[in-house]
Amino acid sequence: MLDAAASATEGRRAVERRRRLSPAALAVADQKVRRAYSPVVITGVARLIDFLLLSAVGLAIYFGYVVRLDGFHWQFIGSIFGMTIAAVICLQAADVYQVQVFRGSLGGMTRMISSWAFVFLLFIGASYFAKVGGQISRLWLSAFFFLGLAALLAERLLLRSLVRRWARQGRLDRRTVIVGADENGEQLVEALKAQDDSDIDVLGVFDDRNDGRALETCAGAPKLGKVDDILEFARRTRVDLVLFALPISAETRILEMLKKLWVLPVDIRLSAHTNKLRFRPRSYSYLGEVPTLDVFEAPITDWDLVMKWLFDHVGGGIMLLAALPVMALVALAIKLDSPGPVLFRQKRFGFNNERIDVFKFRSLFHHQADPTASKVVTKNDPRVTRVGRFIRKTSLDELPQLLNVVFKSNLSLVGPRPHAVQGKLQNRLFDEAVDGYFARHRVKPGITGWAQINGWRGEIDNEEKIEKRVEFDLDYIENWSVLFDAYILLKTPIALMTKSENAY
Repeated sequence: MLDAAASATEGRRAVERRRRLSPAALAVADQKVRRAYSPVVITGVARLIDFLLLSAVGLAIYFGYVVRLDGFHWQFIGSIFGMTIAAVICLQAADVYQVQVFRGSLGGMTRMISSWAFVFLLFIGASYFAKVGGQISRLWLSAFFFLGLAALLAERLLLRSLVRRWARQGRLDRRTVIVGADENGEQLVEALKAQDDSDIDVLGVFDDRNDGRALETCAGAPKLGKVDDILEFARRTRVDLVLFALPISAETRILEMLKKLWVLPVDIRLSAHTNKLRFRPRSYSYLGEVPTLDVFEAPITDWDLVMKWLFDHVGGGIMLLAALPVMALVALAIKLDSPGPVLFRQKRFGFNNERIDVFKFRSLFHHQADPTASKVVTKNDPRVTRVGRFIRKTSLDELPQLLNVVFKSNLSLVGPRPHAVQGKLQNRLFDEAVDGYFARHRVKPGITGWAQINGWRGEIDNEEKIEKRVEFDLDYIENWSVLFDAYILLKTPIALMTKSENAY
């Protein structure tokens, strides 16, 4: 009974610290927000669809008409693919592949028609000079032009409808918060709102000052709180961009704020719209016509994010199928060894400090389970079962996390390990023990990681162990690539056999 009472008391104490937001910030954070779609990926997919669609039209006409009359000739196949590649290049040169064009008026269709006609004129001219014009079927060429154009127009109308719907849903907006609730902030918000076809959605402004210099609203954008509140605000709702309206001359203030905000998985920029000091135009990135200086970029975005998603789900699915027999044997051993469920679910930190449920094989006695991980498992810990000791040492207890990867998508195969929400070092939470700890949550956590294959796994009983984990995790984030993920994954079995001295 004393143990039960102690556990209940400890559970009550293990309350997450969440910063209290202002009513204005809560009103924005509580709005339903859909996941954003990357314009870079949308335009890339549009290019691929154009190529496949035009190739399919050309091949269908060729096999349906020309082959039946004149037989098969490889030259036609080469011509079809050459023309479709040329069409995509010409469309790119005509600036057709932009989200603003996709969702804009039908004026973009004129450039598309002109580009497609130019490709055919180019092909006819090349055929004439190569003296092969007589070998080209005029019916095939005419049908390819008109049916290809019809396919392009139909595809663009469908894409226009989709992009407009996504725009209404806010999926194409960059949700932005402004730092600096003064005249500079007001001018910046006005400049952003004055632009036509802008994808910037200003949610509000933040400022630490409480005197008369801090405005309650900036050009209609409400003041949502102090700079420290941005961390909690960005974890409750989607924020894509933090934009400083402070002048570059306020270096000390900016640096102090950046030390707090760099842990967020968002783009952070300094607005240069009011700065008298001007750099070369190439030094700036632009939000419409507003010049900005890039400070931090969100890691793993656009096509990198697509590649990582494919790596996780294809690789994770294959690994899950291969691991099923082993998982069945481990589940049976756990069931025979001690009473209680086979799987154990624990709250962990996920992407952007999101709280996620992570699945593991149960390695502790059921009545001594520790869902918040408030007490670290140590060497010869009496709470660990006989089977639990073996599966923890070999990391077999982590195999159910493949379910998180494949079905819930809240874990990756490779990434910073997800620590328990109440993970502590000598009665201090990990984020209190290490500066910049939450920066490791700028990407999705993983089953294995760069820190783990370098020996930093298992019990954390001193500052060096948690500092080294964070150091390796940040190094992984800065240098991520699919090949890096594959290397870590292949090295994991070797690391489990040779570097398991800290796993109990």
